Amino acid sequence: MERKPTVEKNRIYIINITGQTHEGLGVGKIEGYTVFVEGAISGEIVRTKIVKVLKNYSYGKLLEVLESSPYRTEPPCQIVKRCGGCQIQHMNYEGQLDYKTRLVKDAVERIGGLKGVMVHPAIGMEDPWYYRNKAQFPVGIKDGKIHIGFYAGRSHEIIDTDACMIQDGINDEVIEVIRNFIEEHNISIYDENTGNGLIKHIMTRKGFKTGEVMVCIVINGDDMPYGIELVESLKQNIKNLKTVALNINKKNTNVILGYKNKVIYGEGYIYDFTGEFKFKISPLSFFQVNPVQTEALYNKALEYAGLKGEETVIDAYCGIGTISLFLSKKAKKVYGVEIVGQAIEDARTNAELNGVDNVEFILGESETVIPKLYEEGVKADVVVVDPPRKGCDEKLLQVIAKMAPERVVYVSCNPSTMARDLKYLSERGYAVREIQPVDQFPQTVHVETVCLMSRK
Repeated sequence: MERKPTVEKNRIYIINITGQTHEGLGVGKIEGYTVFVEGAISGEIVRTKIVKVLKNYSYGKLLEVLESSPYRTEPPCQIVKRCGGCQIQHMNYEGQLDYKTRLVKDAVERIGGLKGVMVHPAIGMEDPWYYRNKAQFPVGIKDGKIHIGFYAGRSHEIIDTDACMIQDGINDEVIEVIRNFIEEHNISIYDENTGNGLIKHIMTRKGFKTGEVMVCIVINGDDMPYGIELVESLKQNIKNLKTVALNINKKNTNVILGYKNKVIYGEGYIYDFTGEFKFKISPLSFFQVNPVQTEALYNKALEYAGLKGEETVIDAYCGIGTISLFLSKKAKKVYGVEIVGQAIEDARTNAELNGVDNVEFILGESETVIPKLYEEGVKADVVVVDPPRKGCDEKLLQVIAKMAPERVVYVSCNPSTMARDLKYLSERGYAVREIQPVDQFPQTVHVETVCLMSRK
């Protein structure tokens, strides 16, 4: 006989919060049934109103904190409860770093089945605010008013904002200029329900070391009316503006950027540095959003690679070549592999820009190119992987195990898929030696991680 949930919708309960999910939700139990509570922190006792009941778990709304965690703090942002950008601003920074360290440990033990692995405390920032060098703002209309901001959690409702505390302050100025431009010239706004309207998103990039600024407007069309006026307004108000581009995306999709750009001011790119390396960044370039922590992340990857100068290294999912160039300092030869054509073009440009001649960038799927390299006699001493959130393709993991490099350095933006892949390699001759979380995204639940594996 199927057991019914012991919680009732709209009823209020006192709950002891014993953990937090990878989405930052507090976790507690009522007579064995799990309750997820947004805004609750591990170790707290809270009054919760049950708002949704499912077969094996339920969701509660936080009404009152009866016993607070020492990590609880008052969020400084006024719209944090409505905006979906920051999930853990109600935790002080010490608490955020502790949470992210535990997140990685839990994934490695629970999903990877790996006990006793050394997971170092997450590396944090001196100042965990205004750190992002890239912002993407959806644009919409609500009750006749222009809304530019961020999506509310788990929805496409745009929360209008004039300022964001994790983005560089230049974004606030760009938003104001474009908002005024839209109103003055009556530019149409895209409606995702009808597919009509022109402006969809605003994207900005800033070189933190160069100060150079790019503004890119995503449009549902081929051109922007009054483009000259827009450029003039941006030039007058935005310091160090280097380029303005239109990104053309006529598809009704959740993917923000299309594949075609039209430059209406400047050369279509800016420059910035990571460590000693200079990078050319176009609207479609993948470039880590937190330059301070990126340096910490890549230096740790370089340390774990343990290069002495005679090694051959393969860098899978290499993007625009950032990690490859860091590795090139101490390797004999580096092969960077990436499926995105524009990224490979950027990577080759960046190698030339920095006078690096011991890196070869190859276009294609890592799981296809690397087995081919192995067949051609390329034997890597070290393999570095930095996959997307879904983790490594199993074919790639198979060829890594077959190639048997001395060390594998796994750079991850998703502890769950990383743990799954570590388990796969640990069952095929590799041991996880140590793991270093790096807080690339303060105030959010996301964490980057670097893991060192070596042959048993």
